[in-house]
Amino acid sequence: MSLNILISYHSDYSNTEKMAQAIAAGAKAAIDAEVVIKQAVDTGLDDLTAADLIMFGTPVHMGSMAWQLKQLIDRAGKLWMENLLEGKIGGVFATGGGFGGGGGGVEATMISLHSNFLEHGMTVVGFPKSLPGYADAGLQWGPYARCGNHEGMPQSITEVQLVAARSYGAHVAETALRLLA
Repeated sequence: MSLNILISYHSDYSNTEKMAQAIAAGAKAAIDAEVVIKQAVDTGLDDLTAADLIMFGTPVHMGSMAWQLKQLIDRAGKLWMENLLEGKIGGVFATGGGFGGGGGGVEATMISLHSNFLEHGMTVVGFPKSLPGYADAGLQWGPYARCGNHEGMPQSITEVQLVAARSYGAHVAETALRLLA
């Protein structure tokens, strides 16, 4: 069985885009899959309905997701009315910076993405601590790459954070294959 995977994201400084690409690479290495990567603003409702597995990625903006991804979620409300995403598999990932080491609202952001998928009747896959990269870039909700320095300015994503993204991509794809088989 081959899965159709959609990874839809917004990226401010290319870090979330790099995570999306790493997640796609992990998924492709793990299973037979058709993976489509699109920016949220370019993602259509038909992209969502065609996918077996949907993954959303966003930078954290003031403790929440980027408006570009929220706009896609709001447009997908039409699909909710007809239960068109029910039974699909979902996963989430995020990047962020800000001051301090707390993540600047990443957990609230990821929980809201999980909540949206659950509202649609989807099954959401988290990030187990046993997977490679979890200790460096993992939360139970999904991988998180902290990409901000101590002054709150953006910095590049690290290879260890991309390891977490690849292992999460493989995990979610393998889980989706088992659940949908």
